[in-house]
Amino acid sequence: MDAQEQAAGLVRGEGLTAWRQIADALTAEIAAGRYAPGQQLPAEAALATRFAVNRHTVRRALAALAEGGLVRASQGRGTFVEEAPLAYPIGPRTRFSEIVAGAGREAWGDLVAATTVPAGTEQAASLALAPGAPILELLTVHRADGAPLSTALTWLPLPRFAGFAEAYAARGSITRAFATCGVHDYTRLSTRIRARPADPAEAQRLDIAPGRVVLVVSSVNIDPAGVPIQANRTLFAADRVELVIGG
Repeated sequence: MDAQEQAAGLVRGEGLTAWRQIADALTAEIAAGRYAPGQQLPAEAALATRFAVNRHTVRRALAALAEGGLVRASQGRGTFVEEAPLAYPIGPRTRFSEIVAGAGREAWGDLVAATTVPAGTEQAASLALAPGAPILELLTVHRADGAPLSTALTWLPLPRFAGFAEAYAARGSITRAFATCGVHDYTRLSTRIRARPADPAEAQRLDIAPGRVVLVVSSVNIDPAGVPIQANRTLFAADRVELVIGG
C-alpha cells in the first residue's frame, strides 16, 4: 500500500473492492451525522481525489448508495443524502401541500405534460363517464424542498376542467388549481395501494435508481355533491414516505 492509498483509508488486495470501501466509508459518515439529511455530498471529482481513485470508481460507490436508498442523484445538481421518510396520511381529505408544509418542508408540483385523451375503461368507470369521453390527462412531479416524493397521472372530466392544467402549472398545487375551477372542497372516495419496481422513466422523474420499489396509490376524488372529479395514479418513492391510513 502506498502513502496516498493509506491516507485515503483504502485497503488493497484483501478482497474488498475500492468502490465498496468508499460506499462503506460514506455510509458510516452519513450515519455519524457528518452529512445531514438533504445535504449535498462532495462532487465526484472531490471524492475521487480524497480516495485516490478514478471517478468511475466513485460513481459505482454512489450508485450503490442510491440503490440502497441512502442518497439520491439529481441530474445536473449532484448527490444528496435522503431525508427521513415523510409521514403521509391517507384519509378523506388528502392534500399533498398541507401534508408537506405540516412537516416543515416546502411543497411544489411540476406539470410535466398535459393532453386531452379519450377515457379508457378504468378512467371512465372512476369518473362516471362513457368510455371514450374526452378527459384531461396530466403528468406531474411533486416535490418537498426540491426533492421529488411522487409522480402522478391525473385524469379529470372535460369540459368542466378545461383550464386546470394552466392553473396547476401556475400554482403548483392540485387543491389551488381546483379552487380556480370553482371546486373549493373535495374528498377521497376510494384508495388502492400496491407496490412494484419503477420503470426507467418513472425512476428518472423521482431521482431513484431504475428498479427501486415505488408505492402505487390509485384514488378517486369527488366534489361536495358526490360527483367524481379526479382519478389519480400516484407513484411514491417508497423510501421517502410512510403512508399512514386513517380517518
